[in-house]
Amino acid sequence: MIINYCLVCFAEIIPQIGWTALFSKEEEVTVCWSCREKFSIIVGETCRTCDRPLEQIEPQFKLHDQCLDCVRWEEDPHWAETLEKNYSIVMYNDFAKEVMAQFKYRGDYVLGHVFASFMKKKLAAIPFDKIVPIPLSAERLYERGFNQSEAFIRACGFEPSDLFTRIHTEKQSKKSRSERIHLEQVFRIKEPIPNQNILLIDDIYTTGSTLRHAAKCLKEAGADSVSSLTFARG
Repeated sequence: MIINYCLVCFAEIIPQIGWTALFSKEEEVTVCWSCREKFSIIVGETCRTCDRPLEQIEPQFKLHDQCLDCVRWEEDPHWAETLEKNYSIVMYNDFAKEVMAQFKYRGDYVLGHVFASFMKKKLAAIPFDKIVPIPLSAERLYERGFNQSEAFIRACGFEPSDLFTRIHTEKQSKKSRSERIHLEQVFRIKEPIPNQNILLIDDIYTTGSTLRHAAKCLKEAGADSVSSLTFARG
């Protein structure tokens, strides 16, 4: 797909001219520099489990290289060692929220290529055997017309593995952290997956509940390890 305009603001993208542009194959540019700079890229030291920037956490809410949320997850024997690591690209600021809403709720499917342009480099550094989207309920899929996590995977050049289904339909965004943690299992595995390193893909990491429910389901089905990559960190 050849693009010469920003998929977010529709401004013309002016190619950079120089030796690199002349003698090497540049990555396809899908977003202008003005829009790119509005995303808050995660840099520096982060929580070793959830990728939340440690500099944004007050001292009383972190322990060494972990945020207290992740410490609490790992102290719970039901959830300990379920999700090995979450990787995120940007913080969920107002701009990321607006672009994500345009993608998910207003059906601007092509924006998947914008998210993919950030995610490809991170994906190249994460080892996995299967790349798996977080499934939507049938109702949510009907409303949106597509699964945003599958769109990310395909825009990054991979084929998503369909390993499990969603059996709970309530929106978790409406629930408190405690309600999310104690919610009954929301996924059902389709078949055993022994000796596999799984990478889950989702749009946003908030409390980590959805990803841990999915990871637990996969671990119980035989997966060796489960990590996740989300575009944004809430």
